[in-house]
Amino acid sequence: MMAEAPLAQDRRWVSRRLVALAAAIVILSLAPAHFAQARRYTAPHFSAIVIDAQSGKVLNETNADQPTYPASLTKMMTLYLVFEALEQGRITLDDTFTVSLHAARQAPSKIDLIPGQKVRVQDLILGLITKSANDAAVTVAENLAGNEAAFADRMTQKARALGMTGTVFRNASGLPNPAQHTTARDIAKLALALWRDFPKEYAFFATEEFTYRDTTYETHNHLMQEFAGMDGIKTGYIRAAGFNLAASAVRDGKRLIGVIMGGSSAHGRDMQMAQLLEASFAGNPIGNDALRTAAYDDGSNNNLEGAAPPAMAALNPVSRAEAATPKPTAHRNKPSHPDASGTGWSIQVGAFGNYDAAQNAGAAALAKLPAAKDKTALVLSPAHSDKQPFYRARIAGFTETEAQKACRTLHSVMSSKQKLCAVIPPQPASRTVLQLRPPAPAPAPVQPAAQPAAPAPNAPGTSEDD
Repeated sequence: MMAEAPLAQDRRWVSRRLVALAAAIVILSLAPAHFAQARRYTAPHFSAIVIDAQSGKVLNETNADQPTYPASLTKMMTLYLVFEALEQGRITLDDTFTVSLHAARQAPSKIDLIPGQKVRVQDLILGLITKSANDAAVTVAENLAGNEAAFADRMTQKARALGMTGTVFRNASGLPNPAQHTTARDIAKLALALWRDFPKEYAFFATEEFTYRDTTYETHNHLMQEFAGMDGIKTGYIRAAGFNLAASAVRDGKRLIGVIMGGSSAHGRDMQMAQLLEASFAGNPIGNDALRTAAYDDGSNNNLEGAAPPAMAALNPVSRAEAATPKPTAHRNKPSHPDASGTGWSIQVGAFGNYDAAQNAGAAALAKLPAAKDKTALVLSPAHSDKQPFYRARIAGFTETEAQKACRTLHSVMSSKQKLCAVIPPQPASRTVLQLRPPAPAPAPVQPAAQPAAPAPNAPGTSEDD
């Protein structure tokens, strides 16, 4: 009896090991695709594409069909389905969606939604666009489709309808999922569809900041402020994907859509996009070697090949960090010299390379605002930090509420080429302001004597809060 006990124990141990091995084999056989995807995307892959929005012609591309993770570019499809629901009349901007516990528990980035809270659709849209809020994305998904998985299925179905053959969605936010993948070419198709199918809602992508529950969030897409003609669309980042960006810019009536996937840093990715768009506007093809320096630029000016080439120094400034740090509205909007009248707010309707263009834009915007005839159109002279001089067209003399209403009005009445409008809080005067005056028999309005030359690449500049 004593001799048989160890043998029985050995048999039971072997039996348990065989059961565990069989279970592992079953698990592996049931999910081969998921494990294959996990192996396939072990490191970011760089890819890029630029297309002409009007013709659909590809102007530049690099590895545009390389599978990769979409990261927060996923939210572009989430927003497509929201905009579609708005246009079909199934929801309105003032409708409220209820926040679930699952949505509130999403990982950052988020706007700290609370379970059971009811949030306006417009606030969820702005939270998605500016803060790239994952809790807002899941709230939208659950309220439109019942649950996030069902919404992701709708996203994939819509991707197929738009010709995005290399894309599969598994969630509404872009948080890591081994089975969720796309390509630069597919994201360009989605960006084009957003601009083409929803010209009114597309204006949301021009939002530079969003205030919710006394906290102001700035857009992650800093090229919005720093690349002439930029008016959208979306940034994205997870470790497996690298730094992604879908962007759209218009100059002289020509709109380009660019996509970069797998940038090594936010700054480097932005520099790549600026270089791609500049070359594409000029009609010049650009190869992998020309993008290599920007691809590994981490913002420190210590690139792998040393200093950036001369062509990079000529681009628009794109040196801001990716992450937007929330700032309490009470502090952020407090001017150094408070305006007792409360009318120190303004709106910016564009930044231009010459005074006349800024003057014309300000006058055109003012003409579209019947309730703002008593406001003042201004042109701000170029800032010291501008690497290329830009004149900012603004209309001043608003309260905060009036400024927000004015931008909403401009978004609805201006042409698709002129929808950029940003609400500017009261600020101390830091630049020369050139006031726009209506024509009069008196001497002609004062024009700037000359456009200041751009500072040297290493010249110190002052920060601005545009």
